[in-house]
Amino acid sequence: MKIFIKNMVCGRCISAVENIFNEFNIKITSINLGEVESESEVSSNTLELLEKRLEETGFERIKDSAHQLIDKIKTLIIEKISELDIDENFLLSEFLSSKLSKDYSSLSKAFSQNENITLEQFFILQKIEKVKELLLYNEFNLTEISGKLGYKSVQHLSSQFRNSTGFTPTEFKKLKIHNRKPLDLV
Repeated sequence: MKIFIKNMVCGRCISAVENIFNEFNIKITSINLGEVESESEVSSNTLELLEKRLEETGFERIKDSAHQLIDKIKTLIIEKISELDIDENFLLSEFLSSKLSKDYSSLSKAFSQNENITLEQFFILQKIEKVKELLLYNEFNLTEISGKLGYKSVQHLSSQFRNSTGFTPTEFKKLKIHNRKPLDLV
């Protein structure tokens, strides 16, 4: 039985969800971001208890196909950004269409209708959160960050960062409060 779960965005999420399934003695055949496959069907009573336990931990079971698709899109975007290997000629439309084997316009329409934000805006917001993280860790300078996240120039990154946060990356780095958002809430 496949069970789709919202807000799984990292390896720790996989571990947390796996622990919850173990609490209910549900045998898992595979687990990935946003998706768990159990060995057998899960009873409706157990499923109801599982949903409550998932919600207590910040996750949510996704029941309808539209929300499953949206969650897959979000997961793909978050994973792509976390790789820190986005080419400056990267096209979100081609990436998502090829990964999901669906027409980009239908993906975009479904996403916008369910999330009240465009796919491109979501992608930019996710990249900005990654820039914030990388700035705080001091691992890379702005030139390196812009290259890793597919920006054509540092100026483009800085402009997008300022439009999104109200600060330049340098101003943001000097702030005492950094206002980072969890990726699943962007």
